Amino acid sequence: MKTGVLDTRAYIAYSVVCIVWGSTYLAIRIGVSDLPPALFAGVRFIIAGSLMLAYVKLKGLEMPRTLKDIRIIATVGLFLLFGGNGLVVWSEQFIASGLTALIISTVPLFVALLDLIFPGGTRMNWKGWTGLLIGFGGVGVLVLPGTGLHEVDLKGVIGVLAGAFLWASGSLYSSRNSVSGSMLSISALEMLAAGTALCLTGLAAGEAPLFHLTVKGAGALLYLIFFGSIIGFSCFVYIIKAMPPAKASTYSYINPVVAIFLGWLVLNESVSLRDIAGAFIILTGVVLVQTARFGQSGAGPMDKDGPERTALSPADSGKTI
Repeated sequence: MKTGVLDTRAYIAYSVVCIVWGSTYLAIRIGVSDLPPALFAGVRFIIAGSLMLAYVKLKGLEMPRTLKDIRIIATVGLFLLFGGNGLVVWSEQFIASGLTALIISTVPLFVALLDLIFPGGTRMNWKGWTGLLIGFGGVGVLVLPGTGLHEVDLKGVIGVLAGAFLWASGSLYSSRNSVSGSMLSISALEMLAAGTALCLTGLAAGEAPLFHLTVKGAGALLYLIFFGSIIGFSCFVYIIKAMPPAKASTYSYINPVVAIFLGWLVLNESVSLRDIAGAFIILTGVVLVQTARFGQSGAGPMDKDGPERTALSPADSGKTI
């Protein structure tokens, strides 16, 4: 239950989410330097999903009850993790981890745009539209020729933007389809669905002969499995129950900052004043969109603490776990 006084565990969990999920972009960048992207991501999610599902069974947590629930969860997993996260992993072969984190932070902007189109969506006010223009303008500052980061590979930029679009699409689909089951069981099944699809994609693309675990590749894989997926998500589940939503969601503004700092510190990724300005512009736009007052034309969001939950992980903020 959320109370006015938060215990130390909530702040520790919040700090873990801020730091660990900000560091996953660095781990992905390191991993794809040695391992093929689809199999790298697929193996991660299959192992992480299997371990989380085993924990769910051990603790007797609620599982989804119907085949319809499973179908919805699998669909969300394909949008979020196969499409969204898979494209992030692929794109980090070409662009810096910090830039990737900044571009993927535009997910709330895509959500706001798509929500205008989906039946039962929301109507934005001037503050929301201003946030959209500012946020996407910040992306332009970062990637257009003659501005921002030098020698940006547009393949990577387009890949991350496509991933952000798919993540936003999956987020909206999830918010309109409630399912039974605990958040951990839902997340585990999403990971298993996406991991299977990613591994099949990697095998079809001929990645198997290239999958040779090195110390660096194995370290990145293990970090993403245990810290990025299991520990990070467990802490996320804790903070959304222990903290007010407005406070809990602020981790999504800190993740890109952590990613930029770690990319600079560990991989010597360049950070210019223009890059910092672009980051500030994007995050300003995201804040405006997320704090804008929407005229709701449909039903409000369901309480995720209730018996029926959306098949959603941290998708509201666009965090690709």
